[in-house]
Amino acid sequence: MKVLLIGSGGREHALAWKLAQSPRLTQLYAAPGNPGMAAVAECVDLDPNHVEAIVAFARDENVGLVVVGPEAPLVAGLADQLIADGVLVFGPTAAAARLEGSKGFTKDLCARTGIPTAAYQRFTDLAAARAALPRYGLPVVVKADGLAAGKGVVVAETTDQAEAALTDMLAQPGAEVVIEQFLVGEEASFFALADGRSAIAFGTAQDHKRVGDGDVGPNTGGMGAYSPASIVTPAIAERVMAEIIRPTVDALAADGTPYSGVLFAGLMLTAEGPQLIEYNCRFGDPEAQVLMMRLDGDLLPVLLAVAEGRLGDAAARFDDKAALTVVMAADGYPGTPAKGGAIDGIAAAEATGARVFQAGTALADGRLVANGGRVLAVTATGDSVTAAREAAYRGVDAIDFPTGFCRRDIGWREVEREGGR
Repeated sequence: MKVLLIGSGGREHALAWKLAQSPRLTQLYAAPGNPGMAAVAECVDLDPNHVEAIVAFARDENVGLVVVGPEAPLVAGLADQLIADGVLVFGPTAAAARLEGSKGFTKDLCARTGIPTAAYQRFTDLAAARAALPRYGLPVVVKADGLAAGKGVVVAETTDQAEAALTDMLAQPGAEVVIEQFLVGEEASFFALADGRSAIAFGTAQDHKRVGDGDVGPNTGGMGAYSPASIVTPAIAERVMAEIIRPTVDALAADGTPYSGVLFAGLMLTAEGPQLIEYNCRFGDPEAQVLMMRLDGDLLPVLLAVAEGRLGDAAARFDDKAALTVVMAADGYPGTPAKGGAIDGIAAAEATGARVFQAGTALADGRLVANGGRVLAVTATGDSVTAAREAAYRGVDAIDFPTGFCRRDIGWREVEREGGR
């Protein structure tokens, strides 16, 4: 089977690496891909947001399945156009992808179906939003309604910070914000697969959004992650499926907008139980890297079963080992990252047993260079998160990337739980 994978980040490199292992695969295309993905896929010069060009390529090359990595093409309706052209696709339609495309849409769905989530209000008017702030106390959460690449959330510790976030987010005509109650607990990432009617759990992880050690500094797209998240016990996982995932799938099916693809639920594990922070309609980045490292078996039949609406036939098992990934970012990230910095030592890193998934990279005169904010995701497995972290940092230390940096404390919560520091 020919497969077309849409995207160019570390998430897509991890998916490509896993898909390439399938005996059912005859050809893997990556659009546009990156230098790392070129080792396992044929990179084609297609813009992920150019829906018509992607549909034409899939039709002309007789692609059997399109796997959409990033969220923007899904929100723009790529899956709809592929389905209309008779092409199987792993990823939701635009109507279903509103779960990520509009935070207000998701909060309203939670409110009408009883899915546990923080108290909230939606606003398009700055004055009304400011007036509502005292109802929520401090800290308070302010979210831009649309896509924001994982960075459109401000946890404001002061009223001045909250008002500044509102002013910034509502600056553009037609903008909308969600003001939310601040939830107390520990965050976790929960993944499920849905085929429009049914859903199954598909792993857990915890990531690190803040740019600096000790969870300080601005939010990023993610500076590292590990899997599994031990705080998501089997009992909690069943509650998440029963109280959050299945009601969401059922509600969208009843609305005539069935959800097919991966559902990534960002959770807060509170004293009252798991509550939904937000949904993403794609695998996380860098969560996909650790999930793919732990997935035991062939990914392609699982994604195909989702796309064909027969999730009951899918078998997905994860290795008991832990996986941890450390993101190496370009200096200046998450602001203006330094581009063009040379990167050496990928082979040396992988010789340690780690695997290096590339994200913001490019080739310049035959040499690998930084070409984005998050550049590499150095990933390793171990019998514990502590062991996986040690292995991942051995890989990091083998890489020569003078204009890059990373956090040195990825996995710290789990390492403490395991008795380390």
